[in-house]
Amino acid sequence: MRKIIVLEHISLDGVIQAPGGPDEDTSGGFAYVGWIAPYSDPILGTALRRQMNLPFDLLLGRKTFEIWAPYWPQHGDIWPGVNAATKYVVSNTLTSGAWQPSVFLNGDIAEKVTQIKQQKGPDLHVWGSGNLIQTLIRQDLVDTFWLMIYPITLGGGKRLFAEGTIPAAFKVTESTVTPSGVIVVRYERAGAMANGSL
Repeated sequence: MRKIIVLEHISLDGVIQAPGGPDEDTSGGFAYVGWIAPYSDPILGTALRRQMNLPFDLLLGRKTFEIWAPYWPQHGDIWPGVNAATKYVVSNTLTSGAWQPSVFLNGDIAEKVTQIKQQKGPDLHVWGSGNLIQTLIRQDLVDTFWLMIYPITLGGGKRLFAEGTIPAAFKVTESTVTPSGVIVVRYERAGAMANGSL
């Protein structure tokens, strides 16, 4: 079965909105676009490249797809697999796009994503796509969180874990701290959350 792996740049207060640059999501008046730039270092770069070079298909929300579609076809040398990967795009309005191969999904997203997970193929990587991630979390479809946690608080913006997050247990299967203070950590599902006493 294919896994859904959510890969995110995230602030200490949980914000994932517009980490990369000025052309990203400024909705809601978000003013801190490109907030990860001061924390770039070789260790973080190596960790990112390792993830980007794994076999993958993409599962994206419409906004992330629309931001990426004009960029990555011109910059495939940076991320060799991104243009060949199948892009599964969740949208109620978008039904086609020039960035191929792409498959557009609407309707019962949980059911359709569950069916895709059961097909043969590489794991499904989710970058950005804040609204889609909320649906995946609520429907208990996320297998792995691969997070880069930055030593910064942003105060506002789209968050990784919003209302509707289900209780679940995870285990850390990989972690490192970069010289710039970014915690790179992989959380794998570890079943249901257990209650206990101290």
